[in-house]
Amino acid sequence: MIDRYALPELRELFSEQHKLDLWLRIELLAVEARHAAGIVPDEDWERIRASTGSVDGGRAREIEEESQHDVIAFLRSVTERLGPEGRWLHFGLTSSDVLDTATAVILRDATAFVEEELRMLADVVRGIALQHRSTPMVGRSHGIHAEPITFGFKAAGWLAEVQRDQARLARAREGIAVGKVSGAVGTHAHVSAEAERFVCAALELAVDPASTQVVSRDRHAELLTALAILGGTLERMAVEVRHLQRTEVAEAFEPFGAGQQGSSAMPHKRNPVLAERVTGLARLLRADALVGLENMALWHERDISHSSAERFVFERALGVAGYAARSMTGLLAGLEVDAERMARNLDLLGGMVHSEALLLAMIAKGADRQEAYRLIQAAARRAWSGASTFRAELSADAEVGRWLSAEEVELAMTMQPHLDGIEATYRAMGLAATEGSAG
Repeated sequence: MIDRYALPELRELFSEQHKLDLWLRIELLAVEARHAAGIVPDEDWERIRASTGSVDGGRAREIEEESQHDVIAFLRSVTERLGPEGRWLHFGLTSSDVLDTATAVILRDATAFVEEELRMLADVVRGIALQHRSTPMVGRSHGIHAEPITFGFKAAGWLAEVQRDQARLARAREGIAVGKVSGAVGTHAHVSAEAERFVCAALELAVDPASTQVVSRDRHAELLTALAILGGTLERMAVEVRHLQRTEVAEAFEPFGAGQQGSSAMPHKRNPVLAERVTGLARLLRADALVGLENMALWHERDISHSSAERFVFERALGVAGYAARSMTGLLAGLEVDAERMARNLDLLGGMVHSEALLLAMIAKGADRQEAYRLIQAAARRAWSGASTFRAELSADAEVGRWLSAEEVELAMTMQPHLDGIEATYRAMGLAATEGSAG
């Protein structure tokens, strides 16, 4: 992660020192398990435990320059501080026992961090849904005025999607929280299943029930795919804010600080830069999901074609997801909603947004559907010229009058049926009718 977008909490989780310290902890747990099994003598275990503290990362890097193998360099940096007892470190283990198990701890904890960011986002979105449950605005399809909705209803749709993202991430975190200490090609020939269970239990990891030399990468692909879908959710909200902030729409605006400047050339500009940033970050998450899928197919019991990619992709994907979620939380927490402009835009077409209600009302009175459709569409087309209004065209059309009186036309052109229907969504989502209202 570049400094501009790096979150310090995640940077610490993915730091080189944290990784090395986890490697050492795994090695020590494996020795402890062998000691408990009566394989490692008491005096060796005591000397190992007393002589190994934090890993000297600088020394490990020096050795890696020569060895060109990070795990061997780590082991040498630790064992050179020990005597003969150092032989018990990495006894029966392979590099991936250490690498994959430590990676599981890091990914589990980093995913939990992103989940917390998502929880805070869900709280903000829920607040908007409640506050604006009755704030009328026009619903759009293809970018064109369709039927009335409320801004809270729009936010409720976001909330439902965020909740699904929360469930996906929880599943992915559980799936990734799996370690393996089963030795080369995973057969437990030189390290017991009991030792593996001991190490994983101490790290609060499940045991991969059928590892090869590595933990299978479908688990990692699931996490990266869940993060990509989360990115899609964040982008969905970001794109909506970008549309609503357009000059011609002007219904909602992302926050803009007192000293903030929107353009180097045009002082009047107030651009949706936070939303556009989230859109760009979502593209990275989709690309990272592809890396996870590509890493699934390794040769035989393992190769290391996944290794170089994973040195980038995990930190980047979780860092981008955490940063993007936090950015969207801040954006929506400071969102400026212009309810009056929403109301004006809703009535911009003079009631044409109620054309379906009029169509259904005529059909209910006995009109042929296609004939009713033609009459309402014709009235709308005449009104589009601006010489008259939609209501006036309906009132002046005797064929419409055959089916609907002026009072019935007005009854069809009301917001209440939409508000009533929207409340069904709120009930289904468990958003109580007594909570929050505006508009």
